[in-house]
Amino acid sequence: MYLLTIKDGLVTRHVGPYPSPKQASDDLDRVMASCSERARWQIHALEHPLSVVKTAAVAS
Repeated sequence: MYLLTIKDGLVTRHVGPYPSPKQASDDLDRVMASCSERARWQIHALEHPLSVVKTAAVAS
């Protein structure tokens, strides 16, 4: 799953989740229509908190 993160000045919005980065990218035009010209965006992979903890434990 993926989240679209929009930073518009001091406001950060998270939109999603999306099943693929392509779907998040496809929805970008709709989301950016409500933002200022200076808004920046990124697509982030969502990870389940337990998977991150397990990965850290295995690396130790």
